[in-house]
Amino acid sequence: MSVGQRVDRLRAEIRRHDYQYYVLDAPQISDSEYDRLFRELQALEAEHPELLRSDSPTQRVGAAPLAVFAAVAHATPMLSLNNAFSDDEVAAFDRRVREGLAIEGEVDYSAEPKFDGLAVGLSYENGILVRGATRGDGVTGEDVTANLRTLHSIPLCLQGNDWPTQLEVRGEVLMWRRDFERLNARQRERAEKEFVNPRNAAAGGLRQLDPRVTATRPLRFFAYGIGGGGAGGLPPTHSALLDRLAAWGFPVSPERRRVCGLAGLLTYFGEIGRRRDGLPYDIDGVVYKVDDLAAQNRLGFASRAPRFAIAHKFAAEEAVTELLDISIQVGRTGALTPVARLAPVFVGGVTVTSATLHNEDEIRRKDLRIGDTVVVRRAGDVIPEVVRVLGEKPRGAGKEFVMPARCPVCDSSVARDADEAVARCTGGLYCPAQRKQALRHFASRRALDIEGLGDKLVEQLVDQGIVHTPDELYGLDLSAIARLERMADKSAKNLLSAIEKSKRTTLARFIYALGIRNVGEATAKDLARHFGSLDRLLAADEALLMQVPDVGPTVAKSIHLFCREPHNRQVIERLRHPGGLVWSEGDAYVSAPGAASGKVFVLTGSLPSLTREAAQALIETAGGKVSGSVSRKTDYVVAGAEAGSKLDKARQLGVRVIDEDELLALLNEISGQPSP
Repeated sequence: MSVGQRVDRLRAEIRRHDYQYYVLDAPQISDSEYDRLFRELQALEAEHPELLRSDSPTQRVGAAPLAVFAAVAHATPMLSLNNAFSDDEVAAFDRRVREGLAIEGEVDYSAEPKFDGLAVGLSYENGILVRGATRGDGVTGEDVTANLRTLHSIPLCLQGNDWPTQLEVRGEVLMWRRDFERLNARQRERAEKEFVNPRNAAAGGLRQLDPRVTATRPLRFFAYGIGGGGAGGLPPTHSALLDRLAAWGFPVSPERRRVCGLAGLLTYFGEIGRRRDGLPYDIDGVVYKVDDLAAQNRLGFASRAPRFAIAHKFAAEEAVTELLDISIQVGRTGALTPVARLAPVFVGGVTVTSATLHNEDEIRRKDLRIGDTVVVRRAGDVIPEVVRVLGEKPRGAGKEFVMPARCPVCDSSVARDADEAVARCTGGLYCPAQRKQALRHFASRRALDIEGLGDKLVEQLVDQGIVHTPDELYGLDLSAIARLERMADKSAKNLLSAIEKSKRTTLARFIYALGIRNVGEATAKDLARHFGSLDRLLAADEALLMQVPDVGPTVAKSIHLFCREPHNRQVIERLRHPGGLVWSEGDAYVSAPGAASGKVFVLTGSLPSLTREAAQALIETAGGKVSGSVSRKTDYVVAGAEAGSKLDKARQLGVRVIDEDELLALLNEISGQPSP
């Protein structure tokens, strides 16, 4: 088999598995096997660039960030639908359709859920995706082709061979509820703003100027029709057209149905309404379209909406109840979230007794007080939310909410940065609410690197009350570990060996392992290098901490609050004794003299013999610092094969660019060793 044939076969196989996973939700191979196929294709395309094509699965994310979206004029306007809010309005629509078509019998309709997402149009030429645009004002949209290419549910090339040479497919970009919840969980972990609902999250993800950001958002696509192009050779009905779109590789609603007459429309609406809460995505109604495409053309358009279609909207999901109390939940990263405790109320198909209030500022903005009568909504049909206070009434003393000064879980102090909306518990090593997160981070590869202590094992150790704080890892015995699920004597011995090995570490790794907020790997190294001793770090005030390079007021405050919390200091002391953790202090962390002392390096591309981690270790041992971005403060950019935008920026700024040999020569010169 030739290289070209192997590349074609890999592309076809990967496309098939993408379709099974993202469209049919029925994966046929493991993630590791998929990754193996994908890496093989990447390697072959890198070795044979002449074989690279824009519709290859490897090219979903590859465009540079845009300065602004270009405008796209829709060949056929993307018009909105008229709405119906009652059975009578649907009956009037059906009557107008029958009168417009001059028929006395019942009309066949295509019915499907009305997705609560963002409408887009996808243009294909000869089966290849060439452009994607948002709806915009219906006449002109934004070119978001690079972003839409990152969605695995959108085919870069169409399946089969019966598609028109020019085709525009229209549909909706949306986010499933479970993906939205995971996205907001990540936002909370990073102390970043949460999204209001899946629709806003989907719209924000699609309109990112950097496609790489869009690729991190769990966006999906459903096709619901075509726009311009493809007039010849298409099925005669809308329902058959949806089947054809599915055959070409597009996801279409599995809830779609062909129904007959007004009775069929209203029956479908009732069924979807009852199933609404069980769907994986948000819908705000259903859409009815005359099924016969020729009949659609005869009916045409009225003003800016089609006469052959209408959206039947669901009623608002709100209810009124009493705010009984406001309690506090402590998240795994220490974030304190106020939660409304409500008198039970039925809304959106479920009985609601609690609702998130997000943060203290949100409570102040809505002026919520315990005892108020409030309007509750199931935001995005999933997360209950207190919308507003209903009416006005005199308010007694003591009913205003006050964020506690001590953590309700562990009694550690609570702090809130001036530029953040979230208050946090400072007892990161001690707080039971943060226990699993603290242990996962402590054992991670770049921290204490305890091989074998993964998420599943941490879950068992915490849930069974075996480990409460990181220091207790160093008191585990063989029998306690061997009793755990999927742990036998050999694996238990291996884990104990890894725990014992982790006792000999470095000060930088230990600082990073503590999980201090805003202290990443680089900052931990800077702290170790600057103070040279854990005791000196623990004793430092904010002014001293701000003398460390790249440590500003926010980071200094985080470190100071963490280090002065008695619970954290107790755990740190127990890690040293009786835990037995040791590291070199003093001279080992003083910046080395010479040409690399205080110099800033940036690594880009693949070096011939050094991994990025090895190169970084060599530079830091010589007293230098490795940064992730190029600026005027950068002293050297070390460039390897396939160096990208960092190399371009270095040349623009006049930063010195060196290769691996020059780097080694520079570092050998510093250490006094002869150059190779």
